[in-house]
Amino acid sequence: MKKILAFAGSTSTTSINKQLATYTASLVDEKYDVADLNDYQLPIFSIDIEAEGFPKAALEFNKLLSNYDGFVVSLAEHNGSYSAAFKNIFDWVSRIDRKVFKEKPVLLLATSPGARGGKSVLETAATTFPRMGANIVSTFSLPNFYDHFKNDEIQDSELKEELLKAIKEFQLVI
Repeated sequence: MKKILAFAGSTSTTSINKQLATYTASLVDEKYDVADLNDYQLPIFSIDIEAEGFPKAALEFNKLLSNYDGFVVSLAEHNGSYSAAFKNIFDWVSRIDRKVFKEKPVLLLATSPGARGGKSVLETAATTFPRMGANIVSTFSLPNFYDHFKNDEIQDSELKEELLKAIKEFQLVI
Protein backbone atom coordinates (compact mmCIF):
# COMPACT_ATOMS: atom_id res chain seq x y z
CA MET A 1 0.00 0.00 0.00
CA LYS A 2 1.30 3.43 -0.92
CA LYS A 3 1.86 6.03 1.75
CA ILE A 4 0.27 9.43 1.11
CA LEU A 5 1.10 12.64 2.94
CA ALA A 6 -1.25 15.60 2.79
CA PHE A 7 -0.37 19.09 3.93
CA ALA A 8 -1.31 22.69 3.39
CA GLY A 9 1.00 25.57 2.60
CA SER A 10 -0.43 27.42 5.58
CA THR A 11 0.04 27.72 9.32
CA SER A 12 -3.49 28.88 10.04
CA THR A 13 -5.18 26.73 12.67
CA THR A 14 -8.38 27.05 10.63
CA SER A 15 -6.69 26.61 7.25
CA ILE A 16 -9.15 26.05 4.43
CA ASN A 17 -6.29 24.58 2.42
CA LYS A 18 -5.60 22.01 5.14
CA GLN A 19 -9.31 21.14 5.08
CA LEU A 20 -9.15 20.65 1.29
CA ALA A 21 -5.90 18.63 1.45
CA THR A 22 -7.28 16.36 4.17
CA TYR A 23 -10.58 15.85 2.36
CA THR A 24 -8.80 15.10 -0.90
CA ALA A 25 -6.37 12.64 0.72
CA SER A 26 -9.33 10.80 2.23
CA LEU A 27 -10.69 10.33 -1.29
CA VAL A 28 -7.33 9.16 -2.63
CA ASP A 29 -6.92 6.43 -0.03
CA GLU A 30 -8.45 5.54 3.29
CA LYS A 31 -4.97 5.51 4.84
CA TYR A 32 -3.02 8.76 4.74
CA ASP A 33 -1.19 11.15 7.06
CA VAL A 34 -1.59 14.89 7.43
CA ALA A 35 1.35 17.13 8.31
CA ASP A 36 1.00 20.54 9.91
CA LEU A 37 3.60 23.20 9.12
CA ASN A 38 3.15 24.48 12.68
CA ASP A 39 5.06 21.40 13.82
CA TYR A 40 8.12 22.63 11.88
CA GLN A 41 8.90 26.09 13.23
CA LEU A 42 11.91 27.58 11.47
CA PRO A 43 13.83 30.83 11.46
CA ILE A 44 13.53 32.89 8.28
CA PHE A 45 15.94 31.34 5.80
CA SER A 46 19.32 33.01 5.78
CA ILE A 47 22.63 31.92 4.35
CA ASP A 48 24.19 33.12 7.62
CA ILE A 49 21.99 30.79 9.69
CA GLU A 50 22.58 27.96 7.22
CA ALA A 51 26.34 28.37 7.74
CA GLU A 52 25.74 27.38 11.38
CA GLY A 53 23.94 24.20 10.27
CA PHE A 54 20.44 23.24 9.28
CA PRO A 55 17.71 23.75 11.86
CA LYS A 56 16.31 20.52 13.31
CA ALA A 57 12.81 21.26 11.97
CA ALA A 58 14.12 21.56 8.39
CA LEU A 59 15.92 18.22 8.69
CA GLU A 60 12.80 16.62 10.15
CA PHE A 61 10.52 17.91 7.39
CA ASN A 62 12.96 16.74 4.72
CA LYS A 63 13.04 13.29 6.34
CA LEU A 64 9.23 13.27 6.56
CA LEU A 65 8.96 13.83 2.80
CA SER A 66 11.33 10.92 2.21
CA ASN A 67 8.95 8.56 4.01
CA TYR A 68 6.04 8.92 1.59
CA ASP A 69 5.21 7.72 -1.93
CA GLY A 70 3.16 10.75 -2.94
CA PHE A 71 1.79 14.06 -1.75
CA VAL A 72 -1.49 15.95 -1.68
CA VAL A 73 -0.49 19.60 -1.28
CA SER A 74 -2.94 22.48 -1.03
CA LEU A 75 -1.37 25.91 -1.19
CA ALA A 76 -2.65 29.03 0.48
CA GLU A 77 -2.33 32.10 -1.71
CA HIS A 78 -0.96 35.26 -0.15
CA ASN A 79 -0.75 38.23 -2.51
CA GLY A 80 -0.68 35.92 -5.52
CA SER A 81 2.05 33.58 -4.27
CA TYR A 82 3.02 31.14 -1.52
CA SER A 83 2.41 31.93 2.13
CA ALA A 84 5.56 33.07 3.94
CA ALA A 85 5.52 29.94 6.12
CA PHE A 86 5.42 27.59 3.14
CA LYS A 87 8.05 29.53 1.20
CA ASN A 88 10.34 29.45 4.22
CA ILE A 89 10.12 25.69 4.79
CA PHE A 90 10.40 25.14 1.04
CA ASP A 91 13.58 27.28 0.99
CA TRP A 92 15.13 25.44 3.93
CA VAL A 93 14.38 21.95 2.62
CA SER A 94 15.61 22.83 -0.87
CA ARG A 95 19.01 23.63 0.64
CA ILE A 96 19.14 20.16 2.20
CA ASP A 97 17.88 18.39 -0.94
CA ARG A 98 17.22 20.35 -4.13
CA LYS A 99 14.67 17.68 -5.07
CA VAL A 100 12.31 18.65 -2.23
CA PHE A 101 9.56 16.32 -3.42
CA LYS A 102 11.96 13.45 -4.16
CA GLU A 103 10.66 12.95 -7.74
CA LYS A 104 7.39 11.63 -6.32
CA PRO A 105 3.81 12.23 -7.53
CA VAL A 106 2.07 15.37 -6.34
CA LEU A 107 -1.62 16.23 -6.51
CA LEU A 108 -1.48 20.00 -6.33
CA LEU A 109 -4.44 21.95 -4.95
CA ALA A 110 -5.40 25.44 -3.89
CA THR A 111 -8.48 27.12 -2.55
CA SER A 112 -9.45 30.56 -1.36
CA PRO A 113 -12.55 32.46 -0.32
CA GLY A 114 -12.43 34.25 -3.68
CA ALA A 115 -13.54 33.38 -7.19
CA ARG A 116 -10.06 32.49 -8.49
CA GLY A 117 -9.52 29.78 -5.87
CA GLY A 118 -5.78 30.32 -5.54
CA LYS A 119 -5.07 29.92 -9.26
CA SER A 120 -2.09 32.31 -9.13
CA VAL A 121 -0.24 30.22 -6.55
CA LEU A 122 -1.09 27.06 -8.52
CA GLU A 123 0.51 28.59 -11.61
CA THR A 124 3.61 29.52 -9.61
CA ALA A 125 3.88 26.04 -8.10
CA ALA A 126 3.26 24.31 -11.44
CA THR A 127 6.29 26.18 -12.79
CA THR A 128 8.54 25.83 -9.76
CA PHE A 129 7.77 22.45 -8.19
CA PRO A 130 8.96 20.26 -11.11
CA ARG A 131 12.41 21.84 -10.82
CA MET A 132 12.26 20.88 -7.15
CA GLY A 133 11.58 17.20 -7.75
CA ALA A 134 7.79 17.20 -7.95
CA ASN A 135 6.03 14.99 -10.45
CA ILE A 136 2.85 17.07 -10.66
CA VAL A 137 0.24 14.61 -11.82
CA SER A 138 -2.81 16.85 -11.62
CA THR A 139 -4.06 20.12 -10.21
CA PHE A 140 -7.33 21.38 -8.82
CA SER A 141 -8.54 24.81 -7.75
CA LEU A 142 -11.59 25.25 -5.53
CA PRO A 143 -13.04 28.76 -5.84
CA ASN A 144 -15.25 30.40 -3.23
CA PHE A 145 -14.37 27.88 -0.52
CA TYR A 146 -17.10 28.88 1.92
CA ASP A 147 -19.79 28.56 -0.76
CA HIS A 148 -18.62 25.18 -2.09
CA PHE A 149 -17.14 23.32 0.90
CA LYS A 150 -19.62 22.45 3.63
CA ASN A 151 -20.03 19.52 6.00
CA ASP A 152 -16.42 18.52 5.29
CA GLU A 153 -16.89 18.02 1.56
CA ILE A 154 -17.35 19.77 -1.76
CA GLN A 155 -21.05 20.43 -2.35
CA ASP A 156 -20.97 21.55 -5.99
CA SER A 157 -21.30 18.45 -8.20
CA GLU A 158 -19.28 19.84 -11.12
CA LEU A 159 -16.40 20.89 -8.88
CA LYS A 160 -16.49 17.58 -7.04
CA GLU A 161 -16.36 15.73 -10.37
CA GLU A 162 -13.37 17.83 -11.41
CA LEU A 163 -11.58 16.93 -8.17
CA LEU A 164 -12.41 13.24 -8.58
CA LYS A 165 -10.90 13.33 -12.07
CA ALA A 166 -7.69 14.87 -10.67
CA ILE A 167 -7.63 12.21 -7.93
CA LYS A 168 -8.06 9.41 -10.47
CA GLU A 169 -5.08 10.72 -12.46
CA PHE A 170 -3.04 10.80 -9.24
CA GLN A 171 -4.09 7.28 -8.23
CA LEU A 172 -2.92 5.91 -11.58
CA VAL A 173 0.68 6.85 -10.86
CA ILE A 174 0.89 6.48 -7.12
